[in-house]
Amino acid sequence: MGVLEQWDISIEELEQVVSSRPSLRGILIGFLAEHKLRKMWFADPRISDFQWYDNHDRSKPGDFGFNYKGVPISVQVKSVQSASVRRTADGYAGIFQCDASDRRRVTLPNGEIVETTCLVVGGFDLLAVNLFHFDQKWRFAFAMNKHLPRSKAKRYSQKQQEFLLATSVRITWPLEKPFVAEPFGLLDQIAAERSAQ
Repeated sequence: MGVLEQWDISIEELEQVVSSRPSLRGILIGFLAEHKLRKMWFADPRISDFQWYDNHDRSKPGDFGFNYKGVPISVQVKSVQSASVRRTADGYAGIFQCDASDRRRVTLPNGEIVETTCLVVGGFDLLAVNLFHFDQKWRFAFAMNKHLPRSKAKRYSQKQQEFLLATSVRITWPLEKPFVAEPFGLLDQIAAERSAQ
C-alpha cells in the first residue's frame, strides 16, 4: 500500500497542503535534496557502505556517510533558503543556514565545551548545498568542512570562533570558492589526508 493510499488522500490534496504550508515545503525540499544528492552523486561504484544517519543521534554529525577509497566520509546537507535568493548580473546569490536545529553542548577540538547551535569545525567531512531554489533545477555545491567560514558571533571567544562554523553562509551561482560543482576532487583530498594521518 502506497503512502497516499494509506493516508487516504489524493495527489491533488497533497499538492494543496504542501503549497499552502511553507514550513512543510522547506522540510520536504530538505529530504528530497538528500534523496536527489545520493541518486546524482553517491550511487557511484566508488562509494561503498552508504548509510543514512539517525537525525536524533548526535554522535554522528551529518546526514549520511559512506566509505570512499577505504576512508569513512560523513556528509552534511543544507539548502539555499528560497526567501534569500536574488538574481545577479551573472546568475544567482542566496543564503543557507549551516547550523544545528537546536542548542546543544559540543566539545571543540581543543577540548573546550560550549553550548551552541553552531556546527563544529571537523564535525563532518563534506558539505553539500542544495541549489534548487536558484533556478528550480537539482544542482549541488560542495565544500570541505575545514574550508567553510567561521562564526563571528561575539558571544564566543576568539579561540572558540576558530572551531565553530558560521551559521549563515552566502553562496552564488556560478560558484565561488570554497564551493565546487562536483564532490570527487574533494573526496580524493579528504581520503588522501585521512590516509596520511
